[in-house]
Amino acid sequence: MITQRILVIDDEEEIREVVRACLEDLGGWEVVTAASAREGLSKAETECLDAILLDISMPEMDGFRCFEILQENALTRSIPVILLTAKVLPEDQARFSQMGVAGMITKPFNPVIICNQVAKILSGT
Repeated sequence: MITQRILVIDDEEEIREVVRACLEDLGGWEVVTAASAREGLSKAETECLDAILLDISMPEMDGFRCFEILQENALTRSIPVILLTAKVLPEDQARFSQMGVAGMITKPFNPVIICNQVAKILSGT
C-alpha cells in the first residue's frame, strides 16, 4: 500500500500533534506539519502531498485566504483541502460548500475517528 502524505496547517501545536499522531498511528499516513498559513503554502509547493488539512482560524493569514492562494497556484490547485474548524455557523457552511473544499472536520474532533473522516472525505463517499 502506498503511504499517503497529508499536510496539517494549524497554528496550535497541540492540535497539530494530536492530528499527526492520529493520522500516522491509526491511519498509516505520512504527516507534514506547518504552524502558519505561510509555512503551509511553502510546504504545499515543495512537498508531494495527497491532501491538506487546513485550520480556518489562524493569525496573520486565515484559512480562507490560504485556500484562495492554494487555488491560484497551478502547483497546489489540485491538492484536496479539508477544512478544520470550530466555526460551523450556517453562513459559514454555505461559504465552505461554495469554496470547493473537499470537506470539513469540526473542532473539537474525535481523535479516534479523524482518520476515518479524512479517508471518507478523500474517497468521496
